[in-house]
Amino acid sequence: MKRPHSLRILAAAALVVGLAGCGSSSETKDEKDTGSGPSAAFPMTIEHALGTTTIKAKPERIATVNWANHEAPLALGVVPVGMAAANFGDDDGDGLLPWVEERLTELKAETPVLFDETDGIDFEGVADTKPDVILAAYSGLTQQDYDTLSQIAPVVAYPEAAWATPWREIIRLNSKAIGLAGEGEKLITDIEGDITEVVAKYPQLKDKSVMFMTHLDPNDVSQVGFYTTHDTRTLFFEDLGLKIADSITAASKDTDKFGLTVSSEQIDMFDDVDIITGYGDEKGELLAKISKDPLLSKIPAIERGSVYLLPDTKPLGTAANPTPLSITWVLEDYVKALAEAADKVK
Repeated sequence: MKRPHSLRILAAAALVVGLAGCGSSSETKDEKDTGSGPSAAFPMTIEHALGTTTIKAKPERIATVNWANHEAPLALGVVPVGMAAANFGDDDGDGLLPWVEERLTELKAETPVLFDETDGIDFEGVADTKPDVILAAYSGLTQQDYDTLSQIAPVVAYPEAAWATPWREIIRLNSKAIGLAGEGEKLITDIEGDITEVVAKYPQLKDKSVMFMTHLDPNDVSQVGFYTTHDTRTLFFEDLGLKIADSITAASKDTDKFGLTVSSEQIDMFDDVDIITGYGDEKGELLAKISKDPLLSKIPAIERGSVYLLPDTKPLGTAANPTPLSITWVLEDYVKALAEAADKVK
């Protein structure tokens, strides 16, 4: 998979920021120009769903918890002193997703302390890294988690709801908290440019309606699940020039849940879906099974084959949930696969 130009530029910029592997920070000319340096930004107060956090001075030691919060600082050349180990899509079992491993290599940085979050937040492990700030803009922190972490260091939690922070806001909140708000906006612009460049190669995607199917049990296809418009996987379709199916939008209006299910006997609601994506397996056994199912095979998208199921245990499946580093890593492959599904829509 090819790394687009934006992160190559940021890799060079990291030499200026000079934070790789040590968790320290320095003020650069760019920081002064963007108003993101220590004198301009701190003390800083950030309001979020779990409270109000004050960061007194630009953090030198940054810890992150839960999913992907380490990616924004890494993209900006800042290596956390500790971060959550990957617990999904980590096909080689080293606790690092490939785009994170690549970035650490670019920065010539050692792997930070990896927190094992199998059974929840590793509060002791976080405390041992002696952080100045804890980033959790995309997370599932409870109020109790937040209160406990706040005894260690200031914590930046999600702005509205757990696990619902879009990728742009992940970057904005986490970069602001470390005094690099201007650089964070530049990163967003660069990623948007990469998306535009790749999507332009596949005009067949424009305005195709789409849904993201949740994990389907191959031994029980009596229900079909889908992610609502509150989930970042579904929201990312709009970045790709696709249209969230009206049926999914309508079903999402009266709930705040990320996923819903319907009986297989009600699948005619998906008649307006041009493309279905979701999680499957590398061998395509799940897709083969649902394509032969007496009910599911009648969904127009399945009947015509405009379906792309991601390998759910591989990094590609993980990257469908857009994060600061995964987007550019997976973009070409993901968009191309969706375009191949779109080609089957008449």
